Amino acid sequence: MNLHSLPTITNLSDKVSIVQKDDVKIVRVIHEKATAGIALHGAHVLSYQPAGKEDLIWMSSNTPFDGKAALRGGIPVCWPWFGKIAEPAHGFARINEWKLADHRESEKGVIIALELEESPETLLIWPYKFKTRLYVEIGDELKVSLEVNNTDEKAWTFSSALHTYLNVGDITQISTTGMGDEYIDKLQDAKLCKGDDTLVLTDTIDRIYTTPEAKITVTDPVLKRALMVENSGHNSAVLWNPWSQGSEAMADMPDDGYKTMFCVESTIHAPCLSAGQILQPKEQHVLTTTISAQ
Repeated sequence: MNLHSLPTITNLSDKVSIVQKDDVKIVRVIHEKATAGIALHGAHVLSYQPAGKEDLIWMSSNTPFDGKAALRGGIPVCWPWFGKIAEPAHGFARINEWKLADHRESEKGVIIALELEESPETLLIWPYKFKTRLYVEIGDELKVSLEVNNTDEKAWTFSSALHTYLNVGDITQISTTGMGDEYIDKLQDAKLCKGDDTLVLTDTIDRIYTTPEAKITVTDPVLKRALMVENSGHNSAVLWNPWSQGSEAMADMPDDGYKTMFCVESTIHAPCLSAGQILQPKEQHVLTTTISAQ
């Protein structure tokens, strides 16, 4: 994604500015270590490009920046639920406007903090008070942390995901390790399956790996790099690619978009709302994903 060509609205510092793409405001970071973009709509990481390297994040060229629809690609924030267990699918965090709460910078990089709290609109969908912050740390690696706080007087349950779309050279040539060998296959009516230690794709995949290692590695011979995805605060890792039939069915993805993207997600999975993680009043939970390339 070409962040440099977008018109600037506000300069916050020499390295951080607010730019505009259609109806969406984007926090643009241009640092010696890396460039990055985070949309205020959905607190959505759009790009992370280390200096002199290809972008680690994939974005669809077809996604609308209308400030309403969820963006296709990047790192969507799925919260307070993940999946189609309630409406809207994947929760409301990814289709709400977040506010810029803080930005800090040093020679090591830039930290951006975005914030979302309950509103009359969210209370109609999910009747609880909360404060969420998304911290995006941009330097030699990209670290994204979803900090969830229960500011209500009663406990509530949630599930979530940092739904990362990785940018790969050719989906048929990558190999993935570290996801574990047990998974729930959403293409087989949530059947519990056993798999190999190394995953090579030949068709669509939609799996919830239940015992992932802390670090999942995607080896990419076309772009000549290995992408490391290190997660914490999760109970599973989702791996997804829609393949040709899925891409062709989605208006916000090019028909051949599946060839250069692969989702490796830090996930708190739950089959229904009531089975989610419990957060008591004044408690906090942090879900993270850290992405780097070698």
